[in-house]
Amino acid sequence: MLPAHDHLLAGRPHALDSVVTAAGQVLFGKQREIRLALACLLARGHLLIEDLPGVGKTTLAHALARLLGLQFSRIQFTSDLLPADITGLSVYERERGAFRFLPGPVFAQMVLADEINRATPKTQSALLEAMEERQVTVEGETRALPEPFFVIATQNPSHQIGTFPLPESQLDRFLMRIELGYPERGAERALLAAGGQRSNADRLDALLAAERLPALQAEAAAIHVAAPLLDYIQALVEATRREPAFQHGLSPRAGLALLAAARAWAWLAGRDMVLPDDVQDVLPAVARHRLRLSQGTGMARAEDIAGLIRAVPIP
Repeated sequence: MLPAHDHLLAGRPHALDSVVTAAGQVLFGKQREIRLALACLLARGHLLIEDLPGVGKTTLAHALARLLGLQFSRIQFTSDLLPADITGLSVYERERGAFRFLPGPVFAQMVLADEINRATPKTQSALLEAMEERQVTVEGETRALPEPFFVIATQNPSHQIGTFPLPESQLDRFLMRIELGYPERGAERALLAAGGQRSNADRLDALLAAERLPALQAEAAAIHVAAPLLDYIQALVEATRREPAFQHGLSPRAGLALLAAARAWAWLAGRDMVLPDDVQDVLPAVARHRLRLSQGTGMARAEDIAGLIRAVPIP
């Protein structure tokens, strides 16, 4: 068993506590989802939110961008969107007798890719390449993207008309996938009383300078992980490969994603080491969109991940 440390379980305040609280006053009843989004950012990953229209996906992105002081850009994905509409293009200026590059909306610290599965696969790939390489190449010249660089993509359920589902290789570019779901009754009552969330998000003030985020990401990456905890992560990954309910198991890259997310989750909890609970808490968000059921084409369900956690003993 991993050793228990009372001082580690107690936690400590940190720079993002106020961000979680302020975002929770805009997105009622979604504290866990807010923390998952922040953990994804701290782990230097990208976030996919799949849910029905109108449940707060865009509001979450707006609120985090304002609270973290991030330069924000929104791309509305449609079937006629072109790759150059995302990355930018060079235009010839006759007065100068030279080409000038006009950067696209991807050149921002936080990019909201709204309804990403309404664009064609070719256009989707333009953004996903930028997410992977953190740079874009236009007309033979490579340009670095801002630091930090965080993409929140929203996706409507694949059964809705006019969608182009992301293939598994592209889904794997997202560190986490979450759902917001309908609010609880009390939260929805508060939402009705407030008259909506979006206007409140637009009035939020920055609680953190964007320049501080790389240092916080480095702190999260340095959270201690004991050898038995690494054994536990490896056992979970290997269990998905043996499970006949899944078409295929988690890749080594998925294992690294799980480790990074667990470190960020522990940092948000104010601890300096990762516990098994951290791994279990982030496992559904990291693993579900990477696991396809053998029967049918749907992704792993919450109960499948719960069964996996029960089946793999904690060291």
